[in-house]
Amino acid sequence: MVIRRNRQAAGTSGSHRVGVSQEHDLEPHWYACLTRARAEKQVDRLLDRSGFETYLPLIEQVRQWADRKKRVAFPLFPGYTFARFRLADTLTVVQTAGLVSVLSGSGRGHPTPVRDEELDAVRILVEGIEATGADVETGDGLRDGEPVLVVNGPFRGMQGILIEAGGRTRVSVQLTGVSLGASVAMDRGSVRPLG
Repeated sequence: MVIRRNRQAAGTSGSHRVGVSQEHDLEPHWYACLTRARAEKQVDRLLDRSGFETYLPLIEQVRQWADRKKRVAFPLFPGYTFARFRLADTLTVVQTAGLVSVLSGSGRGHPTPVRDEELDAVRILVEGIEATGADVETGDGLRDGEPVLVVNGPFRGMQGILIEAGGRTRVSVQLTGVSLGASVAMDRGSVRPLG
């Protein structure tokens, strides 16, 4: 379920939603914002200019052209950026050029916040990838495996889910409320079970 740009203003007014407290409307939270194809950077800039805190996780990759190689920054989650805002500001946010919707999960009818610790794990993942050049795989909510904490190396402090397939060990970072995930190869000795 998503709130779309073309939705009428009356349908997105904060105090008229069922099951959403006014306190929730007043507290800013992080939300995943779906953008048009290849519009992530533009949407991120426009939201920032509008006064919203934003985060667009970018991964640098080398691209080869006929005459040269160049490092180019690509979104970790193509088609998504993240913005921190009050639920009452949803209408203003969805009117941003290039933004398609603010994600909501499990049929709740209003945007689903992304938990701070999940976004912190994404930040650590991006920093670790930049430091090591590790390959990353993204997917829709990689869910199998055990919750783990990375205890050493460039990804130290990152929480995620252990995935073992085909003799490879990966740690997946997941944004559970909006079904986004990314994983990176990891030495099994670098992780410990959470709890």
